[in-house]
Amino acid sequence: MQAAIKFIKSHTFFCLAIIAMLLVSCRGQPFNHQPIHPVMNMDQQRRFEAQEENPFYANNRAMRQPVDGTVARGKLKLNSAYYRGLNEDSSYVAENPMDLTKSFIYRGKDQYEVYCQVCHGKVGAGKGIIMEGDYNYVPAPSYHTERLRDMPDGQIYSSIADGVRNMPSYATQISVRDRWAIVAYVRALQRSQYASKEEVAQMQVSTDSLMSAYKEQQQAAEAKKAKQEKAPAEVSVERGKKLFAQNACGSCHSLDGTKGVGPSLKGLYEHEVTLDNGETVTADEAYLKESITNPGAKIVQGYQPVMPNVSGGMSEADIQSIVEYLKTIE
Repeated sequence: MQAAIKFIKSHTFFCLAIIAMLLVSCRGQPFNHQPIHPVMNMDQQRRFEAQEENPFYANNRAMRQPVDGTVARGKLKLNSAYYRGLNEDSSYVAENPMDLTKSFIYRGKDQYEVYCQVCHGKVGAGKGIIMEGDYNYVPAPSYHTERLRDMPDGQIYSSIADGVRNMPSYATQISVRDRWAIVAYVRALQRSQYASKEEVAQMQVSTDSLMSAYKEQQQAAEAKKAKQEKAPAEVSVERGKKLFAQNACGSCHSLDGTKGVGPSLKGLYEHEVTLDNGETVTADEAYLKESITNPGAKIVQGYQPVMPNVSGGMSEADIQSIVEYLKTIE
């Protein structure tokens, strides 16, 4: 250490000169020459950049469309049952093609709670927060109806992948495997709400306590309904207009004659309607009520029977108010 200090003292000028040269070299000078690049590798290629012009082609575009029928590597997706939920004859797959393990179903539960629960509710009864908050969305169907219990697994998968009616496609958000996991969890929800007494007993659950709680809930619901029926219910066009908006009827049925998912309501009342069986009926008050309470009874020609039954939570006054409003649409 002493030797180093002695050297610096004896060569002070030399050390200062080196420090000065280092500082000068760090000032930063504009460089107008190409850097030395002995190994070019593929840094400079004879190729076109994105959006660059290429006079070789008639449209001068360097970026070319893939040849018709081109399939990207790993995107062939020949297994239609897995990727689309369809058999070779285009019918829906009856059963989930995945192994229904506990972890797989729990994965479906996680994804269901992220994407589906807000509309369909925690137990799949169609009572999600979006449906209960007067946001004017088309009511989500309950999974616990006979129609959806009998629906093939592939059709539920298709609803997730492709969307259905006002429900958008979730293909970009949910992977193929997770779509099937959600289908498996929906089936688990259906089993949970539609299990037989014998099946519940096998799970060592007291059916007596469940039945007692159920009866209490039913009695409370009946008491509430009886109270509502005793109270004078308002039937008015304004109330019907509000209910029409709350149930998002206008998302499928236009008021100006425009064709939508369902037939337009413009000038419907007391006019003739042609049904899908060729029969002609008059859209009187009875027809309007039936279309609300039993939408599959009479299907208008040219339309699919896709309207859900939205009258489950409505009183007679609610339905009559909607009918009164429909009468005014000319």
